[in-house]
Amino acid sequence: MRKELKAQLIDSLCEEIKNYSHLYIADIGGFNSVQTSKLRRLAFRREVKLLVVKNTLLIKAMEKTGFDYSELFPVIKGETSIMLSNSNNAPAKLIKEFRAQNQKPILKGAYVEEAFYIGDENLDALVNIKSKNELIADVVALLQSPIKNVVSSLQSGGNTITGVLETLSERAE
Repeated sequence: MRKELKAQLIDSLCEEIKNYSHLYIADIGGFNSVQTSKLRRLAFRREVKLLVVKNTLLIKAMEKTGFDYSELFPVIKGETSIMLSNSNNAPAKLIKEFRAQNQKPILKGAYVEEAFYIGDENLDALVNIKSKNELIADVVALLQSPIKNVVSSLQSGGNTITGVLETLSERAE
């Protein structure tokens, strides 16, 4: 591969990495074309960008981003693909779902929510990380709960007062 072409690939890979906030490194080696197509279709539906990359080009692109991904460098060996997503747990859920019928992909490492996860044993932890939207929904539900209780109490109190007033007005007649 010519040096100019490598530089272009590194630049485009660097831009892809910068465009997404979460990065997963996985091994999908040994897949036939049918399995690869299924994985790519599933990734597309889940808004996960799946790229098969050369290790040296990936490391150079990561270095060029300006962020320190050096904790992931030791796992970038063998056949490597990266999954890029703006949802923190979408690639982990994708890997887990696809592995229900296949032995791979195997998670090598990930950068999620400003933390590094090395090794496939972290897959379950990554699946259970809540996304930003899920956390916002939880906070909104927690904030609404006391307000709903107050409103409910006020409404029931209003009904009680109305009932007392009606009873008193009926006695006076």
